[in-house]
Amino acid sequence: MPKLNGILLGDAMIPHQGFRAAWDKYLAPYGQVSFAGDWEPSWDKLQYRRLEVEKQGPEIEDADPLVLSHGKDCNVLAGLFVPVSSKVIDAMPSLRIVGVSRAGLENVNVPAATGRGVLVFNVQGRNAHAVSDFAVGMMLAECRNIARAHYAIKNGQWRKTFANSDTVPELGGRTVGLVGFGFIGSLVAKKLSGFEVKVVVYDPYAAPDRVRAAGAVPVGIEELFKMSDFISIHARLTDENKKMIGRDLLSLMKPTAYFINTGRAGLVDQDALVWALKNKKIQGAALDVFTTEPLPADSPYLGLDNVTLTTHLAGTTSDALTNSPYLLLEDIARFLKGEDARFIINREVLDNPGFRQWLSE
Repeated sequence: MPKLNGILLGDAMIPHQGFRAAWDKYLAPYGQVSFAGDWEPSWDKLQYRRLEVEKQGPEIEDADPLVLSHGKDCNVLAGLFVPVSSKVIDAMPSLRIVGVSRAGLENVNVPAATGRGVLVFNVQGRNAHAVSDFAVGMMLAECRNIARAHYAIKNGQWRKTFANSDTVPELGGRTVGLVGFGFIGSLVAKKLSGFEVKVVVYDPYAAPDRVRAAGAVPVGIEELFKMSDFISIHARLTDENKKMIGRDLLSLMKPTAYFINTGRAGLVDQDALVWALKNKKIQGAALDVFTTEPLPADSPYLGLDNVTLTTHLAGTTSDALTNSPYLLLEDIARFLKGEDARFIINREVLDNPGFRQWLSE
C-alpha cells in the first residue's frame, strides 16, 4: 500500500479545514497532509472564477502558486473548485489521486488526468437533497408569486395582481417535465409525488425501466416541452448539449407553463428564454443559474415581472457543504481498502501500469 502525501486546497465555500478534518478521519492511517490552504478565500472572486472555469474549462487558469510551492511531491490533491488543469498535473509529477467534493467535473481535465494515470474522484449527489428541495420551492415561488408578493410588501405595496393572475395554478393534476434524471432529478420526482402530479422525464442516459420504477414516464424532449406545465432542468452540461434548449423547444411550451432552472445556465439559450418571457410565450420562469454571475445590472431579466431570480443558492445548504469532503475522502479510503468505491470517474486508470505499480508499493 502506498504512503499518501496530500495537498488540500479549499476555498471560500468549503475552507481547507473541512478537508483536513475529513482527511484526519479517513485517510490519516494511509499518510500525511503535506499542505492545506485555500486557493481562493474571497467569496466574490470565487463566484466569478468558478463560473468562468465551468464555462471554459480548467485550462483557462494557470497552475495555482500553492500547487507550485507545495504540490511537487504530493500524490493526492483534494478540493472543491480548485482548477485541476494539465498544467497542475504537469506541476505534480507524483500525483496519483485527484478528488473534488462536488458532482460537477468542469474544474478537472479528466482526459489529461487519465493520460497521466491519475485516478479522479468526485462526489455524486452530494447536494442532491439541497437542489431538489430548492427546485420544488422555485416552482411554488414563481407560480404562486411568493417572492413578488414579499418584495411588494417590503416596498410598501399590498399587491394582489400579477402577470399570471388569471391562471395561477395548483400543482395537483399538473404535468412536470424533468430534463435529467440523475440523483437530483429522481429526488425531485420523489418529492413531487405528494403533490399528485404527473412526472415525465427526458434523459437519454437513464434506463426507461428506472424512470418508470420511480413513477415517471420517459418521453422525448419535444414531447416533454409540449405537454409539461412545469419544466425543471437537472441535466449535466457537456460540449454536446450547450444551449440545447433554444427558441425551437421553448416555442413548444404551453403559454401557461413555467420553466425552472437550478441546474446549468449553459444548457439554455438565454436570449431565447428572454424572448419567450417577454413575449408571453410561456407564463414564467424561476432561475438560480446564469451565464454571468453576479447578474449584470443591464440583464434583461431584471426588467421582467414573470421571472423569479436567486443567487445560485440551490446547492449551498450547510449540510451539503459540511458533508461533502467527508463523502469524498471516505470513498478514497474505501478504494484503498479494496472496497467498492462509488465515485471513481475514470476507472480505466485502474489498468494503467504506472498506477498499478504505485498502488502495489
